[in-house]
Amino acid sequence: MNNSYRPGGFSFLPPAVKNLLIINVLFFIATFALSKQGIDLYQLFGLSWVESENFKPFQLITYMFMHGGISHLFFNMFALWMFGYLLENVWGTKRFLIFYFVTGVGAALVQLAINWYGFHEVKQVLEVYASNPNISDFSTVLNEHFGGMYKVQVVNQFISEWTANPGNTMFQAESMGIFNELLTARMAIPMVGASGAIFGILLAFGMMFPDQRIYVYFLFPIKAKFFVIIYGAIEFFAGVYNPNGGIAHFAHLGGMIFGFAMLMYWKHKHKLKR
Repeated sequence: MNNSYRPGGFSFLPPAVKNLLIINVLFFIATFALSKQGIDLYQLFGLSWVESENFKPFQLITYMFMHGGISHLFFNMFALWMFGYLLENVWGTKRFLIFYFVTGVGAALVQLAINWYGFHEVKQVLEVYASNPNISDFSTVLNEHFGGMYKVQVVNQFISEWTANPGNTMFQAESMGIFNELLTARMAIPMVGASGAIFGILLAFGMMFPDQRIYVYFLFPIKAKFFVIIYGAIEFFAGVYNPNGGIAHFAHLGGMIFGFAMLMYWKHKHKLKR
């Protein structure tokens, strides 16, 4: 990487990293403070699916400043500082911020693409179900595509009543209504967190400082290049085998993909200038 972008001096808390830390913490505090007033910042600033009535284009950026809990915030911010401060010292603040937001938005776009595939699949399943609504398929679709999203007691009561009256078409229509409500709710679940951008930064750290040792849990040393490869593989397999686990694994991979693309672009651009 061209070192002509190295700023003067060295800081363990350079401007971009410092201000990103502050902004993320402020968003976190505001989220819980305003929730007591009935204001849901997750729905406003978290990234909803594009077909949801909650979706707004600016969420492609604001979702990066929202976090689901104190541990989510802490580990993302710790990683931002741990891997980001050195990159900002090497690149400079402007380039670091460009990289951060490109990888963050890129992560969101990749996750939206994955969501499109997932929602398209669910819609096809519901179209097939609508042609012949029945208790058995209702339970199967419910568990495979909406697990954990419904009140078990309410649904079990509905199934029990339908079982007692299998010929009543009212239950068939009501089952479709339940699925439509669940699909709408699933589309409105926002994606939050800076993890996509953080994974982009992790990828850049591993490429620029491949032999730098990282201490896993502060105990086990591993070279950065191997850490990145292992973490990327874990995210890939987790995304494939546990797509509905509540973690946007492909967003993390998206941040790494866009990070790699940015690094290659900058490297090619510098070569052309020589």
